[in-house]
Amino acid sequence: MKPTWLRWLLFLAFLLLGYVAFFALLGVALERYFLLTGFGPERAASAGKAMAQGAEITLKLTLISGLAGLVIGVLAGMARLSSRALVRLPATFYIWVTRGTPLLVQILFAYNALPLLLQPLWPGAQQALTPYWAAFIALSFNVGAYNAEVVRAGIQAIPKGQWEAAWSLGLSPADVMRFVILPQALRIVVPPLVNNVVALLKDSSLASVITLTELALSGQRIISATFRPVEVYLAVAAIYLLLTTVLTQFTNRLEERLKVAGR
Repeated sequence: MKPTWLRWLLFLAFLLLGYVAFFALLGVALERYFLLTGFGPERAASAGKAMAQGAEITLKLTLISGLAGLVIGVLAGMARLSSRALVRLPATFYIWVTRGTPLLVQILFAYNALPLLLQPLWPGAQQALTPYWAAFIALSFNVGAYNAEVVRAGIQAIPKGQWEAAWSLGLSPADVMRFVILPQALRIVVPPLVNNVVALLKDSSLASVITLTELALSGQRIISATFRPVEVYLAVAAIYLLLTTVLTQFTNRLEERLKVAGR
């Protein structure tokens, strides 16, 4: 029986190797595709490399924004249920504003307006908030608001008897939430949280408006250079479909493991 830390180390090593191999093979497949569709060898190689890099940026942005959005969603979802107005009202306001405004506006605000607002307190905000990090902030807080409502619903779905049983054992309200309620709620809400991450992957294409060279903008630049929109947009759509499929399969396995662990 291998130690737990060794299993995790092997899993992370396998995941890293799979990640590198995936994008290497994607670049080769795209190059072959563009060759078959009539691109010259040099143009096909550069287009395949550019789109593979754009896809990698898209996936990285989705993963880190999704993780940050999960943390924000859990905190905001719990705050939304607080009996204290000073905790509940800011969370309610954040969710209301974020869900009520377009993601495109939020991305533009994070890139163009947020540095100006932070300038008095942070003189280097303009340089630090590059398109990548501005997109990360906007996507994280956007998906966090939707995750918050999912988490809130999951917490409210836990039977009242679970709360009463935990209180009867002498647990504090914080320990009840941390050790009893939240683990059960997160198992319940895995499917809608997965849907939010998949939607986030597709919504990341809006970051192209602030010149972040993700998958959609990479495709647009190739079209500008080649005037071949049909072939390029078919490749872009296929890559998005491939990334969402891989992400969904991975999260489905995670959901199955959580169900087994919860038995």
